[in-house]
Amino acid sequence: MTQRDYYFDNGKFLLIFLVVFGHFIRSFVDDSIFIRALYNTIYTFHMPAFILISGYFATPELNKGKLLKLIKKLLVPYVIFQTIYILFYHILLGEPLDFNYLYPEWSLWFLLSLFSWQLLLFIFARLKKFVALSVAIILGILIGHLQFPGGFLSLSRTIVFFPFFLLGYYMKREHFTLLRSKKMIFPAVNIILLTFILFYTNTNFDFHWLFGSKLYSEMETVLSSPSLQRVVIYLLSILMVGCFFVFVPEKKYRFTFVGRYTLYVYLLHGFFIRLFRAIPWPEWIVHEYFVWGAMVLSLLLIFILSHKYTRALTQPIIEGKWTQMKQMLRQLLEHRKHLHAK
Repeated sequence: MTQRDYYFDNGKFLLIFLVVFGHFIRSFVDDSIFIRALYNTIYTFHMPAFILISGYFATPELNKGKLLKLIKKLLVPYVIFQTIYILFYHILLGEPLDFNYLYPEWSLWFLLSLFSWQLLLFIFARLKKFVALSVAIILGILIGHLQFPGGFLSLSRTIVFFPFFLLGYYMKREHFTLLRSKKMIFPAVNIILLTFILFYTNTNFDFHWLFGSKLYSEMETVLSSPSLQRVVIYLLSILMVGCFFVFVPEKKYRFTFVGRYTLYVYLLHGFFIRLFRAIPWPEWIVHEYFVWGAMVLSLLLIFILSHKYTRALTQPIIEGKWTQMKQMLRQLLEHRKHLHAK
């Protein structure tokens, strides 16, 4: 059995923390320049890095068995959670009841896109690396010009972020080892700081550019053309993704296990975030110090949602399995027998 690479588990832990943290502070980006700049900085790299890791572990083979596995792993949970989210929004938040499965609710876009990236990889892996990456980037630039609903089946995000998935597929373990070099720390720190300053001093930047979900006509363009702006964002994201991997630790820590269960956190945290956003927070909470509170909340939520009991209860709807629940029930029965034996 191949030993797990803790480097990627640690990376996924840090990224899912940034995903949850970013969703917490989203409510206050219009009220604080600091929070808005921090939010934009995180969004330049956290999903691209997640997608790159997904591409790194992807395989280009596509057969009936793998297709069925992808459907079970990605599309079935999508349908289940799309239904749950629709009911959740209707019952608790009073939103209209609309069972629409063509427009993914909130963070569920990632499941549809990941399924599509696996299919696209089957085609693009047959091309030369330079050609494949060039075509993927060109498509990512052109997609914003088309006139269609960007959220439809997550098509816009799928095309915009596909270059990161493809780049991850082409990367080798030694590329990440090079990024971990001590000589990379200084330039990485400076690039991250400069990126934050760039967003702090340019408050008119439309952060929807970092989502990859909207058409050019729906966003404000800072540069001379939207295509050029997409290229610049691609370059900035690549730099920031590289900077992120510089600081990912390689050893096993107490939090490393979370990296194995990021899908649980990703799919479940949205319910808590939506409730958090529905609360009419007082003005005094909109302060830079709130960032520390959001960090604590994010960590608490991550560890709760990745806990073995949470996984056991939700595994049937996330993985379509009952193994963890059976194991938990077995342990409870054994514990009960042990208590009776005393």
